[in-house]
Amino acid sequence: MSADRLFLFVGAVFALIAVAAGALGAHALQSTLTPDRLAVFETAVRYQMFHAIALCIVAWAVGRFEGRASQLAGALFALGTLLFSGGLYVYALTGLRAAAMVAPVGGAAFIAGWACLAWLALVAPRRPH
Repeated sequence: MSADRLFLFVGAVFALIAVAAGALGAHALQSTLTPDRLAVFETAVRYQMFHAIALCIVAWAVGRFEGRASQLAGALFALGTLLFSGGLYVYALTGLRAAAMVAPVGGAAFIAGWACLAWLALVAPRRPH
């Protein structure tokens, strides 16, 4: 599978999961989770959706710019989603504080991914058409 299709696929799957998780949080978890843990769950959903969309942007960028910065950004966004949102989901649903401890690593991956896209926009040459 080409990198552009891979990132579009992962972004679409992450968006699908974010919508389903958001519905779960809005309808099924309100009576189960404490307000604080529900807020954590909603933060995980929000960041997952933002970065699902970012992965779709990366899919476009892979075909538009030379170099590997776009692929690195996509890998960082995917890793960040798994660590940040995944850690927060586990914490919100189980109360396991250790799961929330991986969220800052995921957040750092998000920041690095956005830095890669910023670099790409300013420096990377465009692919010839």
